[in-house]
Amino acid sequence: MTVDFRRTPLAALAADVAARRVSSRELTQAALDNIAAVDPQLNAFTVVDTDGALAAADAIDDRVARGENVGPLGGVPLAVKDLEHARGLRTSFGSAAHAGDPPAERDSVQVARLRAAGCVVVGKTNAPELGMRGETDNRTFGITRNPWNLDRTPGGSSGGSAAALAAGVVPLATGSDGGGSIRIPSAVTGLSGLKPSYGRVPAGDVEPQGWHLLSCRGPMARRIADVAYALDVVVGPHPYDRHSLPALPPGTLGRAVAEREVPARVAWSPTLDGGETDAEVVAVCEAAVRALEKAGAEIVTIDPVFTEPPGPVVATLVQTYIRRSVAPYRDTPFWGEFDPLVVVATELAAATKDSAVDVVRALDAGHAVNRQLADALDGVDVLLCPATRGQTAVCDNPTTVDELLALFAPLLADATANVDASVFESLLGYLRSVEPLNVPLGTINGAPSVEWYSMTQAANIAGVPAGSVCAGFTDDGMPVGLQVIGRHHDDAGVLAAIGVLEDVVDIDAVAPVGV
Repeated sequence: MTVDFRRTPLAALAADVAARRVSSRELTQAALDNIAAVDPQLNAFTVVDTDGALAAADAIDDRVARGENVGPLGGVPLAVKDLEHARGLRTSFGSAAHAGDPPAERDSVQVARLRAAGCVVVGKTNAPELGMRGETDNRTFGITRNPWNLDRTPGGSSGGSAAALAAGVVPLATGSDGGGSIRIPSAVTGLSGLKPSYGRVPAGDVEPQGWHLLSCRGPMARRIADVAYALDVVVGPHPYDRHSLPALPPGTLGRAVAEREVPARVAWSPTLDGGETDAEVVAVCEAAVRALEKAGAEIVTIDPVFTEPPGPVVATLVQTYIRRSVAPYRDTPFWGEFDPLVVVATELAAATKDSAVDVVRALDAGHAVNRQLADALDGVDVLLCPATRGQTAVCDNPTTVDELLALFAPLLADATANVDASVFESLLGYLRSVEPLNVPLGTINGAPSVEWYSMTQAANIAGVPAGSVCAGFTDDGMPVGLQVIGRHHDDAGVLAAIGVLEDVVDIDAVAPVGV
């Protein structure tokens, strides 16, 4: 059968299965056929579970035939990001160190709740190694490409999920966001996406959370009503997650989108921290802000919001998390299989003096980020800003170490301040032994930049809900995302604001690569 996953709401798909107008097997087979037709161009999937998916779909159809309620997502195909467990499938984390791991014995809480709501898992989606980059590219599974332009990245780290959704391969996928990893891919593939409040979707697995204090999980879809509909079934506390938030009344988030009203007062910040931001990106976002103003919202410009860029706070914490995850593989056969930049990040973290104190100082700086963000949100419904600082990076960009040094100079000055010069020179020698390195670069006002996606970290530091909505397109046809940041725990307000922006911007274009 032919089904348009880009146009049909999740609730309608599930209703059709429940009413036996279409079978779960037919929807699942459609998703599998889409993967076969489109994924050779995108490389969005790391594994496809044909037999398991069809068996699960048949089980749902049997339950429907017996008159059972199969759930609000009954029969809906689901793709799971390869940083998250799905029972029976390997979780590779985009890394050779885990590519041979046994299949997961249990689902993550998010996947378990989606399955309980009736979803059928069809496979796992690609991510950068250990979720460490804003592009989706790893040595184990290769480069994932953007369906709007196959030469561009779909962002990261939820890039495989975003590419599959934007191409209409599946109607629903999972994501996670430790520094922008739902919002960046959503922005550059034209999706509406949400990083929920910290703790809204429990990270209550048997293992500890990968990026404590930063990372959140959440469902991804093409439009915000579907995101809210799926989010309603995965929120709520879990005993393994001491940070998980209390349950919401059933259907709260979906109703927030359905009953949306134009926000009364909205803050707008073109740069957030006064740093350089691409003029075309800002112009596209500002046009969307003015459309919201025309619809009745009062716009208050606040720029900058932050006295210091939030990025270094995230960098310090992530470097420590990566060291914890990667350092145990030193002196094993897997060490040479890691992305060289992951190795360097690990070694820099190991060589940094007073690293424990640095982490505490980063947490102190994070308090300042939260305070300044709270001040900006005082008296307004949401804060708007570009979702990315620059234009979308190319996928293939072979780069020498000397070129990297020039690009990373300001960042390296901070990262190596407490590192012995001999250690740093040794790391440069290692990088030169494996160059060229593939380092996707976006552009800011025409100049290559490694910080093209550095507008999203503040919401992770503060733990507040934040999303992205398509504001328009650059002259070369790439989607531009407008970021929507809300107050603590106001996921409903952010979702509703994104829904209003979908209305006033009124963009429903579909990617040229798809089904």
